[in-house]
Amino acid sequence: MVDAARLRQLMNDRGLTQSELARRVGISQTSIAKLVTGSGYGSKFLHRIAQELGTSPGYLEGLTDDPKADAIPLPSVEDAAEQLDLVSVQQIDLAYGLGATFVDNHVNVDVIRFPRLWMEAITSSPPALLTWARGRGDSMEPTIHDGDVVLIDRSQRVVVEQDAVWAYTVGDLGAIKRLRIKGDRVVIHSDNQSVRPDEESIDQVNIVGRVIFVGKRL
Repeated sequence: MVDAARLRQLMNDRGLTQSELARRVGISQTSIAKLVTGSGYGSKFLHRIAQELGTSPGYLEGLTDDPKADAIPLPSVEDAAEQLDLVSVQQIDLAYGLGATFVDNHVNVDVIRFPRLWMEAITSSPPALLTWARGRGDSMEPTIHDGDVVLIDRSQRVVVEQDAVWAYTVGDLGAIKRLRIKGDRVVIHSDNQSVRPDEESIDQVNIVGRVIFVGKRL
């Protein structure tokens, strides 16, 4: 879509009327009028219009702030990520900790981009099934400290490896713990020896995913 304000400014700078610009480009004055007033989405003659105004189509469309005719439009975030071979991984604003963290239906989700090779060195799971979160509390020390960043693999939703670290919810509470299946019960262990083990019915435990990476501050 043409930026009408930029078009009007360039026409004014060059003393061009709508009819004169239309004559030079070879289109009707009505077509130029629609672009000038913002009622027109674009024109197949945009390159010719830009040429007559000494600028680039990208500048007229708002894709670059450089009005020079040879200006290269800035790539979109998606295009830049593709060129740099970055993958998108969601980050949730949800604290997993001792079990006192409430999980509501309005979790803030951001997207963070990482080099593909770096992510593939951690896991072969698709980025769409990965989630970054931040640990809270000291119940999993020394494995996970308060504020450590954890990577959750949401493709793993069944506890097949006993005593691995899992992100899970019980009702409205979310936590990261070591889980062990014992019959129809889930035994919940904390790495902090001062925290006693707990148990829940297997039907009450919703596995969010397995924690596969912990990022620590030095």
